[in-house]
Order: sequence, then C-alpha cells, then structure tokens
Amino acid sequence: MRLKITHRTEYSYDVPLQYGLQRLRLTPLSGSTQAIVNWALTIEGAREELRFVDQFGNDTRLVSVEGDPHVVSVEAGGIIETFDTAGVTGPHQGFAPLWLFQRQTNLTAPGEEIEHLAETIAATSELDRLHDLMDAVAARMHYVPGTTDSATTAEQALKLGHGVCQDYSHIFIAAARRLGFPSRYVSGYLLMDNGTIDQVASHAWAEAHVNALGWVAFDAANRISPDQRYVRLAVGRDYREATPVSGIRLGQAAEALAVRITVEQ
Repeated sequence: MRLKITHRTEYSYDVPLQYGLQRLRLTPLSGSTQAIVNWALTIEGAREELRFVDQFGNDTRLVSVEGDPHVVSVEAGGIIETFDTAGVTGPHQGFAPLWLFQRQTNLTAPGEEIEHLAETIAATSELDRLHDLMDAVAARMHYVPGTTDSATTAEQALKLGHGVCQDYSHIFIAAARRLGFPSRYVSGYLLMDNGTIDQVASHAWAEAHVNALGWVAFDAANRISPDQRYVRLAVGRDYREATPVSGIRLGQAAEALAVRITVEQ
C-alpha cells in the first residue's frame, strides 16, 4: 500500500521569543514494514542546529528560534510504501542494548493496577501472552480524548479506565515488562478505516521483543497488530523518547500551537 502523509506543526507567539529549541523526530526510515518513496522536512522561522541519529535509531533534528518572526512552522510529508508483516518488525538493531527496553520509566512505572493486570495473563507461549495482554488492556480501557495528557502515567491511566493511544501503549509496555518482555513505544501514523483523512494528532502503539521473532507490534487502542495502514516514525522506551515534536522555550512569550495531519492512500 502507498500512503501520502503531511504533518504540519505551527507555533505562534504574541511577542518575540527569547529562545526556543525544538527536537524533531519527523523523518521515517525504511525497514521491514515500510519503504520511503520520498520525504521532505521544511522548516520556516527557525534554523536547524544539529542533525543526528539518536540512541534508538531515530532520525533527529534540533532547531532553534529566537526573536522574530512570531510564527514557526514545521512541515513533514511524503509518500511511503507499506507492507503487512503481521506486526513483526524483526531483529533488534541500533545502539541501545535490548536489556534497556526492560527498564521501566517514570511514565511506565508499575503500581498495583499494572501488577494485577500482568498477573491475569496466563497463556503459555510468548506470542499468546502478548496478544492476551493487548486484549486485556483494550477490555479495561475506553478511548476518550482530552481526559489524560502527556504527563499521565500508565498506572494513572489504568486506574481512570480511559485515555488515548499514548495511554494504551504505556499500559501495555508497563505490563509487558513486568512479564519479562523488552518493550518499547512507537510513534507514527495510521490510515483510518472510516475514510477520515484529516487528523489532529499522530498515532502510537507498542512493540515487545519475542525471542523467535524479534520485535512484534501491538496496537491495544485498536486491538490489532499493525498492518500496512501503519507508518513507523520513531521509537523509545516511552512517549517522551519517541514523540515527533518536543522542545523548550525561554521568555515571556505566550505560545499557540496548531497541528494538522493528513493520511491518505
């Protein structure tokens, strides 16, 4: 399948900005599940300071802005050919050792709810346990935007019983690590089944490492292992290490953010 994607992020400031630094993980890479046909990243109102591959293998850019102009826009987009691999991404690669993905983070630290969820998984084979875990997360959670934020932990979201794809992914990752699986967070894009092209946010899911297969993907929010409708963007131990756009700013300028994403076949 060929997917056409555009991802535009625009920041507006009411006064000149003293200083701002943005980290962009907006360039997908070719691999077993996708091939980049073409992709471009355009930045207006800021300057690129550094370009590197981070410890997780993500294409990363640092861009800075200060003073005028009052608007900064970042637009990424292109065409990607995707393949259905039944969720299997393949062998572990990159600078980060596999054991690093067994370590919990602040966002995935397990509490009583996560511990209990992990204890309910009784299947014997590795793959069956992970599929059962995905189903268990989906059964416990309701997809309700606006009820959690980027600082909500897996434990908090599971107690609430609702959230968005970020929360589903953190819960799955936290419980999978408790079950002994190295697990990671994946940010990316999803072609919607209902024909919706315009989207207000990127998508996220999780991957767990299975000895016989390597990394295997699980989207608990949609109760499916990702197929050719998914495009991988970046990976990390949690949302903070794989989010497409993040940054800091100094000064008194008030910031307004507008995001527009389109995904179409």
